[in-house]
Amino acid sequence: MFFFTFLLFSYRKPRTFLAHITNASKSEPPFPVLQFSSLLAQTSQQIQNATAHCREVLSNPRLTPLHGTLEVVMYQNVSLSCHSDSGSPPIRYTLFKQRQQVSALNRTDLTPVVFNLTINSASDLGEYKCKAENEISNGEKYSRSLNFTLKEPVSKPVLSSPSSQAKKGQTVTLSCISEKGSLPITYTFFKGRQRIQPPVKMQTREAAVISVLIESSSDFGIYSCKAQNSFRNNTKYSNSFNLTLAEKFAPTTSSTGHNSTERVEESEDYVTYAEIEPIQPGEEYVNLSVIRRRDEQENRACATIYSKVLIRDGAQAGPLHSPE
Repeated sequence: MFFFTFLLFSYRKPRTFLAHITNASKSEPPFPVLQFSSLLAQTSQQIQNATAHCREVLSNPRLTPLHGTLEVVMYQNVSLSCHSDSGSPPIRYTLFKQRQQVSALNRTDLTPVVFNLTINSASDLGEYKCKAENEISNGEKYSRSLNFTLKEPVSKPVLSSPSSQAKKGQTVTLSCISEKGSLPITYTFFKGRQRIQPPVKMQTREAAVISVLIESSSDFGIYSCKAQNSFRNNTKYSNSFNLTLAEKFAPTTSSTGHNSTERVEESEDYVTYAEIEPIQPGEEYVNLSVIRRRDEQENRACATIYSKVLIRDGAQAGPLHSPE
């Protein structure tokens, strides 16, 4: 366009153009030369701007575990892939553990980089991020964070209760807990080999607690629990807990006139307790009557045994023996 205008101008006014060239000083270039230089500079700048605009800004990189899960075991090797789907290479990728740099890799294309790690201790767990950057200013982009958690097998659970004895009609509380093992942990309670309640899944490091109503003698016996988590083939069983019938105490009268208590045991059909008959001063023996519930209405003793005691407070009885 410029060249065509120049020719047309020269054809219509040749004298003026020649006069302009003749009268021009050596320090000032001709008008067409100035126009051409300015046009060349503008074109060069436009080419540079176009080249700069062709460099693509990075997208946020994606950080993903190649083994597909964030649960790891101790001394496990893990691989993390990081890459941006768009952006002008070369690209530099940097892996961070919290705010500390772990490793850095360069790529001349848009293929992913792979960071290889080994979980050697608890300090290798936690939050990881990946940063991508290229030569464009303000081109740093960060991925979402990944958080590794330790997958630990459960330890042997402990089954406990406030008391190992109970009465009929009483409600007993059983607690089961594993001190170690990655959460959640599922606990199952058993009476003998039979499961007694649905499994209890615990999301926190706390004991699973159930209540058992003692309705009959079949509710006494051996209880246990098991614990398991996502760690395969690692179910652990607790200690055995023996729940027995509570012992009762019956008041008796000692030889000195004070009330005393003798421990007795109760079964399903009878109770056995002891009565100490008062003795006369100077006697060395006392009579002990053993009475069962089924004989209580008849008010008769089933047996009489003797024990030699001293007639004063604080005395200890000797071994029980039958009279000759």
